[in-house]
Amino acid sequence: MNTNSPSNMARDAVPAMQKASDDMMNSAGKAIEATREHANQALDRAESKVRELRGSVDPMVEMLASKAQKMARQSLDMASEARERAEKSFKHAADATTRYVSEQPMRSVLIAAAVGAAVALLVSSSRHRNHNRY
Repeated sequence: MNTNSPSNMARDAVPAMQKASDDMMNSAGKAIEATREHANQALDRAESKVRELRGSVDPMVEMLASKAQKMARQSLDMASEARERAEKSFKHAADATTRYVSEQPMRSVLIAAAVGAAVALLVSSSRHRNHNRY
């Protein structure tokens, strides 16, 4: 019996797909966290500068600075919530993909082959066009 059947190949592909999905979620989380850290550092610098200037700033400007800081904090909170929603969405998609591959191994292999062929055709076509230009 052939051990490289499409069903076995699909079953073997599930851990790799899960890892790729997890890696993508981790990368997205790290990027959002790095952005948040950078924004926090910028806010801290701005806050420090505002404190320096407060002694000579009139009350209206103080109020505007306070509102700007509040809006910045709200924006960071919204970014954090968006990250959490994105992580849940990635996890849901990964789970759905894993479940689909487990339930439909033959169809999954055929879809993967078709996508691979389409990508190869696009790359080949692009290379051919670039080669003809020069």
